[in-house]
Amino acid sequence: MDLPKRDKNHSLEAKAEAAFEKLIADSECFFVQSRDRKDYGVDFQIEAVRDGSPTNVRVHVQLKGTAKAINADGSISVDIAMANLNYLMMQAYSFYVCYHQPTGSLKFRSAEAVTRQYQHGEGDWAQQKTITVNFTDPLTLSVLERLAGLASATAFAQHDHRFSQLSAQSKDLPELLRATPSSVHVPDDKKEAFDVLRSLSDCGMDAHISAAFERFAGVFGPDDNAMLMCYLAEINLGMDGRSHNPGRVEDAIAYLVTHLDKGIYHPGSLHYCIGNGLAALNRHDEAVSAYQLAIPHLAQPDDKLHKARCLKNLGSSIENLGREDEATNCYREALSCDPGLAEAHLAIGRVHHRKGEYSEALKHFDEAIFLEQRPGAVSTVDGWRINVLFNLGDGKGAFRQINALLNSAETEKWIWPWCGRQVAMFGRTSLDNARQAVTFWNRFLRVHPDNSVGVRESLLATLYVRSNGGDIGMSYASFKEEFEAGIVYVDQDAQAHLWDRLGHWAQDEEDWAEAEVCYRHAYNLEGGDYGYCLGVALNQLGRFEESLPILMVQAKEIQPDALSWYHVATAHENLGQASSAISAYEQAIALDPDYAPAWFDLGGIHWNSGDQASGVNIWKKAAARFPEHELTSVLRRDFSILFDEPKSRDFE
Repeated sequence: MDLPKRDKNHSLEAKAEAAFEKLIADSECFFVQSRDRKDYGVDFQIEAVRDGSPTNVRVHVQLKGTAKAINADGSISVDIAMANLNYLMMQAYSFYVCYHQPTGSLKFRSAEAVTRQYQHGEGDWAQQKTITVNFTDPLTLSVLERLAGLASATAFAQHDHRFSQLSAQSKDLPELLRATPSSVHVPDDKKEAFDVLRSLSDCGMDAHISAAFERFAGVFGPDDNAMLMCYLAEINLGMDGRSHNPGRVEDAIAYLVTHLDKGIYHPGSLHYCIGNGLAALNRHDEAVSAYQLAIPHLAQPDDKLHKARCLKNLGSSIENLGREDEATNCYREALSCDPGLAEAHLAIGRVHHRKGEYSEALKHFDEAIFLEQRPGAVSTVDGWRINVLFNLGDGKGAFRQINALLNSAETEKWIWPWCGRQVAMFGRTSLDNARQAVTFWNRFLRVHPDNSVGVRESLLATLYVRSNGGDIGMSYASFKEEFEAGIVYVDQDAQAHLWDRLGHWAQDEEDWAEAEVCYRHAYNLEGGDYGYCLGVALNQLGRFEESLPILMVQAKEIQPDALSWYHVATAHENLGQASSAISAYEQAIALDPDYAPAWFDLGGIHWNSGDQASGVNIWKKAAARFPEHELTSVLRRDFSILFDEPKSRDFE
């Protein structure tokens, strides 16, 4: 009887599937998750295993079988549809497997390798309907381990990025994205991966290398020579204070130590890099020893630049151990090897800065020119230069530097706070500085709205400009509206000073009622010496019963000077307490014999109390002591007859 014939292709497919599934079963890094019978271009989905656990990280596989003879070059050629390659390329690290029936072997070719082959060839290959895949490499357990490591590392990095974005507030997302290095796709081919790594390393893209560290390790293995670039990237990030993986720095040191006796790398470079790793971990005693071991190996003329960096970093570790003079000698020796070494100029500049030698510091900061890619290095120098320029009295230069530095503020978080501290310290030391400070704080508050320090300093800078004769472009009433809208964002311990400054503006305009309101706000917030201005304002408003107790506290405890006692005397006098007023005026004169108003008013209260002789005697002493004072002219005009008397009783 007739029975259906088994298609040879069915038998070949079965053998191919059996061979592939056996290899997957023998591996500990993948298991078959599903078989695809839709024939869109994927035969298997295999799931990566990590530390014995499934990961839901899938790699797509297209399985081919052939009985054709092997090519002369040892490869096996199989034609596939272009659509099949496009389909497979939608998933990272997808690959083709070819089962060769005559030899019973499995060959491997990644979809990426096929794509690279045709992209680097001639012609418009993307328009072809079919392409030929040449299989050369055997599919082994080690290949599967590499692919599993790559796929897992990539998926876990994407997982972490997604979670960090999901956890962030929407307003924080732009800053998060700016701070996150763009993802680097690491090819599964060692040569291609090495070329990518070397290109990143040459351009100083350490953060990108670090973000792809596990993927590079998956391609090369942790002990491969190519991993040197990955380990150095981790050390560099640690030296710059940007490392998020101190454990990798530890691994980098161990890697370098194992190569000391292999003769592959320059011993001076190895000891230098070990020193950098130890310094990145703040193990400065050990770092000093490593640098000192490196220096004798850097004695050749070609080693001068390398030696200069080693000496500079030696100085930094010594300085961290508290030996500044010894460190400075290292920096100077580094400059003798490389006069243009920016890091050494920056280090010496900071030493001069700490000593208050600002001109010398500026010379070195001006020489600290970073030509290579060093994220943050140039802005760091500019930040120090701002402080030096302010200290040298060059406010225009300092603000010019601030304006330039703010262009990098989106990517470097320290810039706005640092510039804010500098402007807070120096923005009210001159009228020119204050004018530019007002502009700075306006910009600051656009980026950091309602920031307590920003609002406080903006108000203070504006008040400073006005009180020193500058035009702020608004009246007291207009400014007070802004003031009251802003002060609610200022920390309470800083509000009293602001109300006091506003009160002085009202006082300058002789609006004593408004001044009293402002001074009372200040006094209610903090009391203390803010009572002086409140007491004076109350005197001016004729509210002497309210002013006297406040002024007495000032005169006796807080501000015991001639002015305080003078205002106490004024309050007593206006309350009809002549004896107390006389005592207060005398106390003011005792504290400051050259305080003219107290002399003249003391004479006046004696005169008004009926003791004309004492009043005249005091006025004569005042006229003699203050011959050019306007009140002397008034006395000589209105009481000339008194000054003509030959004798008068001395005032004791």
